[in-house]
Amino acid sequence: MQGIKINSSVLEKTVGRAREKNIILPTFSQQKNPDTIPQKIKEELKDIGLWDINSRNLFRITWKNNPKEAGGDGLFGGVNFIELPREITGIKARVIGLVGKYFPTGSHKVGAAYGCLAPRLVTGEFDPTSQKAVWPSTGNYCRGGAFDSVLLGCASIAILPQGMSRERFEWLESVGSEVIATPGTESNVKEIYDKCWELRRTRKDIVIFNQFDEFGNSIWHYHMTGSALEEVYDKVKTSKSRFAAYCSATGSAGTIAAGDYLRKKHPLIKVVASEALQCPTILLNGFGEHRIEGIGDKHIPWIHNIRNTDAVTAIDDEDCIRLMRLFNELEGQKALGEKGIKKEIVEKLKLLGISSISNMLSAIKTAKYFEYGEDDIIFTVFTDSMDLYQSRLKEVRKQKGAYKRDNALIDFEGCIEKCGIDYIKELSYYERKAVHNLKYFTWVEQQEKNSDDLKKMWHPEFWDEKFSNIDEWDKRIEDFNERVGLLK
Repeated sequence: MQGIKINSSVLEKTVGRAREKNIILPTFSQQKNPDTIPQKIKEELKDIGLWDINSRNLFRITWKNNPKEAGGDGLFGGVNFIELPREITGIKARVIGLVGKYFPTGSHKVGAAYGCLAPRLVTGEFDPTSQKAVWPSTGNYCRGGAFDSVLLGCASIAILPQGMSRERFEWLESVGSEVIATPGTESNVKEIYDKCWELRRTRKDIVIFNQFDEFGNSIWHYHMTGSALEEVYDKVKTSKSRFAAYCSATGSAGTIAAGDYLRKKHPLIKVVASEALQCPTILLNGFGEHRIEGIGDKHIPWIHNIRNTDAVTAIDDEDCIRLMRLFNELEGQKALGEKGIKKEIVEKLKLLGISSISNMLSAIKTAKYFEYGEDDIIFTVFTDSMDLYQSRLKEVRKQKGAYKRDNALIDFEGCIEKCGIDYIKELSYYERKAVHNLKYFTWVEQQEKNSDDLKKMWHPEFWDEKFSNIDEWDKRIEDFNERVGLLK
């Protein structure tokens, strides 16, 4: 935020819109620690459902919502997480994932979208009274952006590949977002960028919030997701525990930025990027189509601090689809019970969507590769739940028929027990630098970024400065709310 020029005329209009729409912006500190939310706001939230289109739900953009969809007392608690037992993972190390289902929209991406939008609002860089917010995405980010937009009283345009799950399109249409479907599926990110350039040339009423190059995305995760992971570790650790690794799918490289935060606290951790085997961009400079929705590939996001990435795993999308059935089909759940997995754990496996299953497999690979033991804890993020993939479950049933016990046993053995150290690479200094340099071909040649900026991004000081801006953001949000006057 340092050196950012304030557009006073636009800011004044935004303040007026917020007053008109009864909008109060949460600070990032309040999203990190909901105990600091004003009691007045908490009282209002008691009568508001988690997904309701109500601006007060901006204060529910936090990892600490109580795991329920209605309001009532006890709105916030500890960080939502699940520890997968060794009976599932088959490894000695502990695997713990933060749960994204209990954000508004059912995914933490709503937080990343807020991290991009709020700074633009409080500086007058975006005018919600005359401009539309454009959210390019492969799914959850554009849903989060549309949710934030409608709460904040501004119009939105969602751009996502036409091959994404039906639930995404139906929800976007339900909140009145304009929807643009681009060719392809999960890994067709360039087609999304091409559409953004077309909109820039043909429309003057838009501001594009590109999660792949908006530092608000990674900054939000650095502070919110990073601190949430640290809080869970402090809760579950023993005197012998080690914070061994953090595994995250690359996607837009927002969530993996929590690894930058964790590195400051635990310098010896391994930060492991995960991608689809069918599109192994970091692993092999590869390309291709895949079915792990939410982790679009074929390029290196501008906001990915590659220097802080120790290793990369590539996960077969077929394993993810098969485990989706194992975890959610009745016969699969019965087979898990036969293996001694407690009923309450089996019931929680629906909290893992397709990319969450991929993150779980990445954690298992990481544990086996680095030979982690029972004192080691590996953390990851279960981005969204199966609520967003029921149409995919129906499609697979139609393609492959009923799911039987034999299928469950084969899938458990073939996809989990046999998950090994193939398709994993520990990155040397120069291998990381080579991956970093791949940004040139997407961002400098195609997206008009500056090559000097790319060189600066290799150095840790660049990221330290970026991640230090959040206190300034909070100050501007507080000043904005003061001008709106609704907290008085």
